[in-house]
Amino acid sequence: MSDLILKKRNGASLTQQEIEYVVNGYTGEQIPDYQISALLMAIYYKGMSTQEVSDLTMSMVHSGDTIDLSKVHGMKVDKHSTGGVGDKVSLIVAPLVAAVGVPVAKMSGRGLGHTGGTIDKLEAIEGFSVELTREEFFEQVNTKKLAIIGQSGRLTPADKKLYALRDVTATVDSIPLIASSIMSKKIASGADAIVLDVKTGSGAFMKSLDGAKDLAQTMVQIGKSLGRKTIAIISDMNQPLGYEIGNANEIKEAIEVLQGKRVEDLREVSLSIAAHMAVLGGVYEQFEEAYKQLEHILDSGEALETFKSFVDAQGGNVEQIIDPAKLPKAKFQIEITSDAEGYVEKLEAEPVGVAAMLLGAGRKTKDDQIDHSVGITLKKKIGDYVQKGDVLAIFHSNTEDVKASIDSFKGAISLTAQKIDSTPMIYETIE
Repeated sequence: MSDLILKKRNGASLTQQEIEYVVNGYTGEQIPDYQISALLMAIYYKGMSTQEVSDLTMSMVHSGDTIDLSKVHGMKVDKHSTGGVGDKVSLIVAPLVAAVGVPVAKMSGRGLGHTGGTIDKLEAIEGFSVELTREEFFEQVNTKKLAIIGQSGRLTPADKKLYALRDVTATVDSIPLIASSIMSKKIASGADAIVLDVKTGSGAFMKSLDGAKDLAQTMVQIGKSLGRKTIAIISDMNQPLGYEIGNANEIKEAIEVLQGKRVEDLREVSLSIAAHMAVLGGVYEQFEEAYKQLEHILDSGEALETFKSFVDAQGGNVEQIIDPAKLPKAKFQIEITSDAEGYVEKLEAEPVGVAAMLLGAGRKTKDDQIDHSVGITLKKKIGDYVQKGDVLAIFHSNTEDVKASIDSFKGAISLTAQKIDSTPMIYETIE
């Protein structure tokens, strides 16, 4: 192991066998943390070639269970977001592409910190079960075209161990390590094709556009080298996506978009990802054609019907989808007003997400319990004009003591006298 640390420290490439030795040895607890820490730091500074990243990805895939989706009919297209605040895109995209016949067999995670998880959001629906047997999972995707379940505990255990170590050794933000971590989970989950939503901006993991591009290109190259059709879009996360943050709140907003409501930023990102998925799934030949047709399906309510059918199949209370007012509701609705006037110049997503987490919508640690009823409804976003006393947001809380959340939220927003030009929602597509 010391020879491999030295080799990488000196900038040389590790072979497939050497990478397998490291991953298997660490997963099997034959190689100690301190040596893996040294190797991670060497990778952080010296990087990895495309071949090395592909070999690392597949070594992590083979460290645990893999999902064989061959029993699911058709081209299986998955999507992944690098995470953000108010990102309920999966709840819109999955029923939208399922409505045109693309099977969505999705395994999703839970949220941690200021970013939410799709599984947590779905559990805001009364009775919804995120656990199905493999046979139930396959059967539901074949009949309903859509199933979303929690990730298997035995999926990519090497990645879980490596991520925990990266978290405490200042090696999280290494593009080869991020890319292999994300792609190993997608490939182990059995997807034939993958659409990646790489967020950039103040609320994203990748703060800079150049960093987001590097990550997107690396993941697309991994997918290509492993025989998976892969496309990445780079989308904006300088402010929360949509107007709702929190689990029941985000289910409500997803339903509104599926009803045809024009929540423009959320709608654009959802339609773009869905269109790429529909093209990769073989339903349409061109992105523009797919986008136009999916827009019509979204406005017709067809995707909403697919969503209702999916919720019903997994034990959820469909009455809450028909009437979102029946979703969990917090005891207090607290208006946060502006002390000044001007145009909203910044609404930084991360402190807004932290404010929602402090209300109970997210987890500080992985063992924390989530309150599905709490969250934030934004009333102003970047570019909007605010007068003194205007409501900036409504906090949905089960306690009246929300000072810490208010402090975090007020730190996220700044006003200017100058009119603000809108920024693009999608910066680039990497194919």
